[in-house]
Amino acid sequence: MIKHSRIVATMTKRRLAVLLVAAAAVSTATALARAALTTPNRGVLTNNVVAQAGFADPVDIKFKIGPGDQEVIHVPNAQETVMQQVVIAPGGYTGWHTHPGPVLVLVKAGALTLYSSEDPTCTGRTYTAGQAFVDRGQGHVHIGRNEGSENLEIWSAYFNVPTGQPFRIDAPSPGNCAF
Repeated sequence: MIKHSRIVATMTKRRLAVLLVAAAAVSTATALARAALTTPNRGVLTNNVVAQAGFADPVDIKFKIGPGDQEVIHVPNAQETVMQQVVIAPGGYTGWHTHPGPVLVLVKAGALTLYSSEDPTCTGRTYTAGQAFVDRGQGHVHIGRNEGSENLEIWSAYFNVPTGQPFRIDAPSPGNCAF
């Protein structure tokens, strides 16, 4: 009887070890595949986080964007906010990415052309110095490009960044743009 229990225990330990090794292999392969599919940035000269803070009191944020059928972005109980300065050289780009929450972007110099993964025609929208816009984040994949002849400088406020988590989430190319 004892001999049978040892055999079963040994077989169970072996199965558990095989399952753990298999799970680790799948996890590693998934991470490597995701990393291989992400699109890196190019021409980013400055990428400075200038401030980061959590709200002292509970805060709900709501953005209404556009005339007529307004898009509403709602962030209940917002977490941390991150401020960042980014400078991109002519011909440079951010790579495809998203953010955990909405982002308020101010164009200080140059021009930013923003492309959305949701646009099958890959038509960019250009924002020039002195203009601002809100990116809804929350899974909206996009790429920013400096298609001008001077450096692009933007300042961004990222809202609802989970504590200890990234404010930028790299994404693979959605395939709707030729670049």
